[in-house]
Amino acid sequence: MDNGKIQRILGIYTRLLNGYLVNKAEEAQNYGVNERTIQRDIDDIRNFLELDVENTGIINSIVYNRTDKGYRLEQIYQIKLTNSEVLAICKILLDSRALRKEEMSDILDKLISCCVPENNQKLVKELIQNEQFHYVEPRHKTKFLDTMWEIGQAIRNCQYIEIEYMRTKDKAVVKRTLKPVAIMFSEYYFYLTAFIDDKELQMNFDVINDSFPTIYRIDRIKDLQVSEKKFHIPYSSRFEEREFRKRVQFMYGGKLQKIKFKYFGNDIDAVLDRLPMARILDEEHGVYTIRAEVFGKGIDMWLRSQGELVELLE
Repeated sequence: MDNGKIQRILGIYTRLLNGYLVNKAEEAQNYGVNERTIQRDIDDIRNFLELDVENTGIINSIVYNRTDKGYRLEQIYQIKLTNSEVLAICKILLDSRALRKEEMSDILDKLISCCVPENNQKLVKELIQNEQFHYVEPRHKTKFLDTMWEIGQAIRNCQYIEIEYMRTKDKAVVKRTLKPVAIMFSEYYFYLTAFIDDKELQMNFDVINDSFPTIYRIDRIKDLQVSEKKFHIPYSSRFEEREFRKRVQFMYGGKLQKIKFKYFGNDIDAVLDRLPMARILDEEHGVYTIRAEVFGKGIDMWLRSQGELVELLE
């Protein structure tokens, strides 16, 4: 490539980077070449931008504006996460302690490799390496990601599933036929929320209708069979995962109930974040009266954990 062409391409590229409109006729006159040459220069810059995506994580495109009769450089979107975004995600993953150490390390390596520009990958890895090295995996040490994916497919296709499940209270393995409706994560574990299809079994539960689902820790599922049989839940009666998640504590299912309590602590935001459906009814001298709508008995555990900071009213 001769120096004249280098100077010309760099000049056009600089104008594009600075937000200027590039007109082929004007550039051809400025550099003493024809418009076909300028078009080839623009195509060369386009090729360079396509190759540079891997390094920068940013997709730039040279687009022609018919109204202004010229070319502009536009950033379509950024495909790479920023350093701070990846760092935040890595920290959240590590703090979740949801996966075996081998699985966690593998996911973190892939996340950094795919989402961080190559020149910044070493920095991000260094910022999490100590926490990654001392990572404490869950005690169950179970591989469940493939099972979770199968459940996800069954949810999407509205297929019944049959599971062998180890109960928490007595470690007994029981069989259940379920209508799976959602996968949720809370307090170190992934959970399946589903409706029990066996009417006789429903009689052993606090909730004996299809208004509320039962909850199962996915790592406790010892066997899973996805049935070809499908179920149908009317759209008006569909399970609202987001609304359920706002009202459930520690993934303990049960009836919907309303509670009212006083909070004497200093951090009211922590209470409202823990109970998204909570509302402040009154505040006097730093003491808050709060009403919340919750599912199940998990709220009892949270209230007890607050000790003297909470007084249950109703």
